[in-house]
Amino acid sequence: MLVGCSSQHTVLNKPPNVLIEIGKETYETKLGTYCWNNENNGVCVDTVGPIELLKGTEPIHVKSGDQIKFVMNYEPKPNEFSVTQMNNSEQIEISIKDNQITAPTEKGTYYYSYSVWWMDDHLENVSNGDAFYAFVIQVK
Repeated sequence: MLVGCSSQHTVLNKPPNVLIEIGKETYETKLGTYCWNNENNGVCVDTVGPIELLKGTEPIHVKSGDQIKFVMNYEPKPNEFSVTQMNNSEQIEISIKDNQITAPTEKGTYYYSYSVWWMDDHLENVSNGDAFYAFVIQVK
């Protein structure tokens, strides 16, 4: 159930959806582990990691070097971000700039965890919510 409130942002029972945009196409991500505070009613949900979460999901086909943009239609936007890329047994942190990352140049299947935090503007080290979103791409 969505309810409007006076601060001009939507109150949700869980973190907002995140889409990824590649060229003119948009794709859904899968919400994983999160902690969310809705009108002083906090909830945390723990899920499996990105690879297990995406088991059976068809990878998004991309070209080497494609730009992958994260789109969230929600206010306020999270103010901290992190992207982790997993391929075979390797796991590396990926640089994110202007809500975008670049697809790898080498062919293969890559799993991603897009982690976001809504950190409090007034209280240091206090999170008002966090979530990770998973998606998988295949570089042709």
